[in-house]
Amino acid sequence: MKNIIGIVGSTYSKSTNRLLLQFIQKRYSNGEQVQIELVPLDKLPLFDKPADRKIPAVAQTISDKIEAADGVIIAIPEYDHSVPARLSNALAWLSYTTHPFIDKPVMITGASYGSLGSSRAQAHLKQILDSPELGALTMPSSEFLLARSLQAFNEDGAITDQATLDYLDRVFANFMIFMDIAAQLKHTVVKDKEKVQSFSWDNI
Repeated sequence: MKNIIGIVGSTYSKSTNRLLLQFIQKRYSNGEQVQIELVPLDKLPLFDKPADRKIPAVAQTISDKIEAADGVIIAIPEYDHSVPARLSNALAWLSYTTHPFIDKPVMITGASYGSLGSSRAQAHLKQILDSPELGALTMPSSEFLLARSLQAFNEDGAITDQATLDYLDRVFANFMIFMDIAAQLKHTVVKDKEKVQSFSWDNI
């Protein structure tokens, strides 16, 4: 069974990105082949570079869940053509300390009120996840962009457009395959982590 962690880049209670990830969880979690757990970011303190490189307990819990997962799905809104501060803050903690994203398969999704579906924020997130201290394996050429998200869901929180559903099904099916491919490269993970953990910007 595939265990997937879902992360919403916004803590806004009425976020359509939260609706999107909840819908993905409901649509694909079946308890037999796929289990998706949503992990909140709202309890994380503001990142402040710790001299001892120790991570807060809440960040350690998130790190442990990502470390144990087969893959991660991130749903993000777009703020000023960029990723939300909450998500950036979480990634700062994880990149500076425990590095759970190293060689971890990631599927990026996003919803927006307008027509672009958070495309620029998704591109920005890919750049961040590709940094040496994160080193995630982002699934190429298959982002899920949900435009006009205020009209996309019915009162039960389900996406109503069939073409959109068909596209989401294809993207998720590709992600299942992508996780299998990433698992075949797992023998490199230990060396990759050793390399990152021995690196420090302070020594440059």
